[in-house]
Amino acid sequence: MGSVGLLYVGAVLFVNALMLLGRVEERSAALLNLFVGTLQVVLPTLLLVAAGDDLKAITAAAGVYLFGFTYLYVGIGLLAGLDTTGVGWFSLFVSLSAIGFAAINFLDVRDHPFGVIWLCWSFLWFLFFLVLGLKREELAPYTGWVTLVQAGGTTTLPAFLLLTDTYSTSAAFAVALAACAVVSFGALWFVAGPGRAQSRTSSEPAPGT
Repeated sequence: MGSVGLLYVGAVLFVNALMLLGRVEERSAALLNLFVGTLQVVLPTLLLVAAGDDLKAITAAAGVYLFGFTYLYVGIGLLAGLDTTGVGWFSLFVSLSAIGFAAINFLDVRDHPFGVIWLCWSFLWFLFFLVLGLKREELAPYTGWVTLVQAGGTTTLPAFLLLTDTYSTSAAFAVALAACAVVSFGALWFVAGPGRAQSRTSSEPAPGT
């Protein structure tokens, strides 16, 4: 069930990335956030019911709730026209919690690639905190592009690897993921970081010139 939920997280991150980049209208993005948020609350609840005293299963379900509540929070907020500071500061909580889940994957579960993925999610939700909680709107383009990359690299790709039984927990795969993440996020900073979009816009000739 986790791989199915992960696939649809990729879908909602894809749409939210396009929303941050101004390609998708906010209220239309709200519906998918509600759909996926509901899925990400129902699935871990089912896992908890079936987990019994299985601590690893309980821990896995606890992590999924962080994102389910985020998407529900975003969806309701967009439809109701709420201020974004609440979901922004909740994103900081998610970001810090994700570091803990990364440590669990590295040290306890021994799933090194997902340890890297949790760190990527921590970085992304910290960006959400900056944009939504602290109103650092100049970071919205960069955050949008990072969200788009993570929609593919940290959710859709591992979901398909899990669904096709080709996922590997090896350290080599984790190192490859980490390297791709660092290079991608660094390159995007130079392309879409603060001031980059404005400088490109100001350098373009005015219509009719």
